[in-house]
Amino acid sequence: MAMSSGGAEGEPIMEMNTTPLIDVMLVLIIMFIITIPIQTHAVKINLPVNNPNPPPVIIKPDFNTVSVDTQNNITWNGSPIDLETLRTYLDQTKALPVEPELHIQPDPYSRYARVDEMLAVVKKSEVTKVGFVDNEKYARFNK
Repeated sequence: MAMSSGGAEGEPIMEMNTTPLIDVMLVLIIMFIITIPIQTHAVKINLPVNNPNPPPVIIKPDFNTVSVDTQNNITWNGSPIDLETLRTYLDQTKALPVEPELHIQPDPYSRYARVDEMLAVVKKSEVTKVGFVDNEKYARFNK
């Protein structure tokens, strides 16, 4: 350990000796490291399981219709689906040699949030041939 020597003989030392303070701090750090228990906790997560028998894909080669009804159910060519299945179907349409058109047909009384979720999936899939159909039923809302 280092010691500080004063100036002239007999003069008091004006500096604080920090060596004992540093020694005590190092001992405390070592004590804390030793006493910390090993972290062995885990978070249990239920992961989804792949379906070995997926439902048959209903993809038409010319056009497919995605609609949202008044109960906010999404349908693909008349069959009810969820958003993950919609993404799968859209990816499969992009894999075809000629990409079929995608007709979007939301009901005027369906919730906008549900239609927005469906449109977000369509946008993320990067389908290029997209169009809205039956827009004349919205004419009564503009008057």
